[in-house]
Amino acid sequence: MKMIYRLHLSFALLLLCILAITAVLFYPLLLDNLVDNQRKEMRDQASVLMNLSPVMPVQKPTQETDGLSIAKTIPAAGITDAVLIAPGEKVVYSTLSDEATLALMDLSVKGIPSSGGIWQGTDDRYIVETIKASQGVEPEWQSVTAVMATPLSKIKAMQLALFKRLMIILSVGGIFAFLLSMLITRRLVKPLGDLKKELRKVETRRFSEVRLIETGGEIGDVAKAVYDLAGELEKYQHTQKQFFQNASHELKTPLMSIQGYAEGIKDGIFTGDHADKGLDVIVKECDRLKKIVTEMILLAKLESEEGIFHMDRVPVRELVTETLERINPLLVKNGLQIELNGLDNEQELLIYADREKLLQALINILGNAARYAKETIRIKASADAEGIVDIGITDDGEGIPEPLLSQLFGRFAKGKNGETGLGLAISRAIVERCRGRISAHNEPGGGAAFVLRFPPLTS
Repeated sequence: MKMIYRLHLSFALLLLCILAITAVLFYPLLLDNLVDNQRKEMRDQASVLMNLSPVMPVQKPTQETDGLSIAKTIPAAGITDAVLIAPGEKVVYSTLSDEATLALMDLSVKGIPSSGGIWQGTDDRYIVETIKASQGVEPEWQSVTAVMATPLSKIKAMQLALFKRLMIILSVGGIFAFLLSMLITRRLVKPLGDLKKELRKVETRRFSEVRLIETGGEIGDVAKAVYDLAGELEKYQHTQKQFFQNASHELKTPLMSIQGYAEGIKDGIFTGDHADKGLDVIVKECDRLKKIVTEMILLAKLESEEGIFHMDRVPVRELVTETLERINPLLVKNGLQIELNGLDNEQELLIYADREKLLQALINILGNAARYAKETIRIKASADAEGIVDIGITDDGEGIPEPLLSQLFGRFAKGKNGETGLGLAISRAIVERCRGRISAHNEPGGGAAFVLRFPPLTS
């Protein structure tokens, strides 16, 4: 069953349970409350009748039965029956029939029922309240008893009517709540269904077809994350395709040279000095091929394998000094000078990195700068107030061509006189695995600049 139907069914069952519990608990409570209110109203009516008893025509009864005087007056309003009994068992006021009045008086004389009781009459059960109070000025009227009786069936009829109205109100409210829940549930579940469709596209690697689901809340955040993920996967897939294309091209070129010279020497096309030259080309292309394969394997390890980085505190001054020692033959060969800034002060700059691998990254970057610099390479190290360390390497060459600048750190991105096109990609992988960032730009006065930025040391 779909989630939306499960939610609808669950909410409907919840509403039914609420109505059932309300009915079970509220129905008897409603009767008790009505009875209590009716008793209070009966006591108020009794007080009013007893205050009027002195002016009622008790001295001229209209009917005598077994020595009892029953005065007929206008019945009280409402559903309450009343009997006022004066001293001498004289009925001052009654709204009941003669038979019911006599029966109630007989029970009242015997003390049954007491105030707050229920009287079982001949035709119905009655709620009874008996109140005695001093009334009148003559001795025989000093005490008047009011016996108030309300048919219980009428109270139950009121209970049932009120309960029906309550159930109607709750049912109508429940229906509106259910319809509202259907609307809200649909607005919640529909984005999930749409998101599922987009995830299916991700599953089948149709990343470019993934669209952003416009919705709010946490579902909107998840939809945005899925959309961004699809974009990153699209870029990664494009990079991988481009990598394999470039790799096949880079590997194909030396292999073709090796195959061509090898077949020529074998078939006797190249002999003597030409054969020796062909063998030299084969050796050089094998070295180049070996270097490409080695750097490809290294780059794959740097980007995927865990546990190959051994992080520690590394002094920037020592790192730069060792890098210059490693690359010094290339600098001397090209007749380049090195300018150092920020490395001769008393404050030692420290970064958290893998010393050997970061040394390889700096060698790659300095080697790239030495390839294009005219006279000078500047190396500057600095730290800001937050402890972020920057290492800048700038040359005075012609700079980086604008079309190449955006893809400079990609695989097989080569400029003029480039070798494998993997050196800067390896440097980027090393710096990022050391929690740093690497960027490149052209200086306003000319020349290329590389900046390595590392976060502050954590305690």
